Amino acid sequence: MGAVYDGYISKHINRKISEPMARLLAKTKVTPNQMTWAAFGIALLSFVSFVLGNNIIAGLLVQLSSIVDGIDGNLARLKGMTSEFGGFLDSVLDRYADILIVLGLTLWSLSHETYSGIWLTGLLAITGIICISYTRARISPNHRHLFNKGFKSLASRDIRLFLIMLGAIIGQAYFCLIVIAVLTNVVVFYRVLYMYRYLGQEDSQPKPASQDSEVP
Repeated sequence: MGAVYDGYISKHINRKISEPMARLLAKTKVTPNQMTWAAFGIALLSFVSFVLGNNIIAGLLVQLSSIVDGIDGNLARLKGMTSEFGGFLDSVLDRYADILIVLGLTLWSLSHETYSGIWLTGLLAITGIICISYTRARISPNHRHLFNKGFKSLASRDIRLFLIMLGAIIGQAYFCLIVIAVLTNVVVFYRVLYMYRYLGQEDSQPKPASQDSEVP
């Protein structure tokens, strides 16, 4: 598992809990991949809680899943068990967890709120969170750091899950979905525009000819 960008919530809230837990688990036989599955399992329980109408429990489980998701990377480094597959598994399960959580929030909103367009808002929120992750995955590792600051970083996973937790606890699922949908999709388009300009400037600069391409 490689280094992972820490958003504002991860850095100032989640890590205060996940890092001590990782140090404790480092003394056990628990593996980083097991913690990755545990974080996904908690997200699944959150989805079930939303379906059953327990929005407060579901919201707390969303934040707990976010915290536990930060343990696997720390545990991997402490145990010297970092692996490319571990990072891959974490990314895949995070996407499934994100979709389940937003779907659960949408279903709860449909059952307890009377606003129109809930399904559409939920769909836009899911689309946004998938595309946010995709833009980071598809950009060159040499440029990935550009998404770690400013407006380009505002829709990071820790922030999204924290907002969902708040929306679920106060019973304002629909407005939470609107915030997630708008924030993620706006940031995606901003990232595309930013990288178009940034990479366009790089492409316009003359590149030195490779010696391998020289013809004698």
